[in-house]
Amino acid sequence: MAALHYEIHGRRRGRDLVLLHGWSLNLRVFDELTPLLARRFRVIAVDLPGHGGSDWNPHAATPAAQAWRVHETLAALTERYALLGWSLGGQFALDLAAAVPAPIEALILVSTTPRFLAAPGWPFGTAPTLLARLAEKLRRADPAALDEFLQLQVRGLTPRRAQRVLKVLRGALRQGAADPAALAHGLERLREADLRPALAALRRPTLVIAGSHDRIVRPNASRALAALADATYLEFAEAAHAPFLSHPQRFAEELEGFLHG
Repeated sequence: MAALHYEIHGRRRGRDLVLLHGWSLNLRVFDELTPLLARRFRVIAVDLPGHGGSDWNPHAATPAAQAWRVHETLAALTERYALLGWSLGGQFALDLAAAVPAPIEALILVSTTPRFLAAPGWPFGTAPTLLARLAEKLRRADPAALDEFLQLQVRGLTPRRAQRVLKVLRGALRQGAADPAALAHGLERLREADLRPALAALRRPTLVIAGSHDRIVRPNASRALAALADATYLEFAEAAHAPFLSHPQRFAEELEGFLHG
């Protein structure tokens, strides 16, 4: 399997920090955050399979195989690292922590849920209609499908802040469209995955970060994740699905405090 596309920022300062983005986007979404973090860490941002500059391999489409591609890419770059996953990237991070925990020193899960859809015993999930509508629009190649999803990510923010965050999200999307097959597999993963059984086995310091106005991964889902994983929970008031974009300075400070504490 080919290595995934990645970028490295900053010099080694005692700890590497890996960033995994969310569904349909790419590592460009971290461009505002990376300079803040690169002062203290060597930052490795990775494009998930089929996203940005990473190719899509139909023979490595299972969640386990995709996580292994991330691991193989990182194994050539670093021996120990803190792992930050945002949204779908957070589920990748949980898969990696369960399958190959040795290199991971700490986990940061941003706007992440172990189960995206509501289910018996899990009332914190999203209604299935959201994924169904999105999948149908992608199947019809509706050009507005992804932009509507981006707009949902900023809902609840103040108008000025929403405009600024949406500009970053749209800019990232323009610089690296995801493979349609990767998008479809990502939605299937969100529909079927249930990572709750693996949470009790996590043996790494973990920080769960949520936005109080998140309309995609509700704060109570992130709060429940933190409880199941025995993690520290941090909720950003006046933030939505991407708190590292709406509040980049505070996000970087909280992250540094967690990792150095």
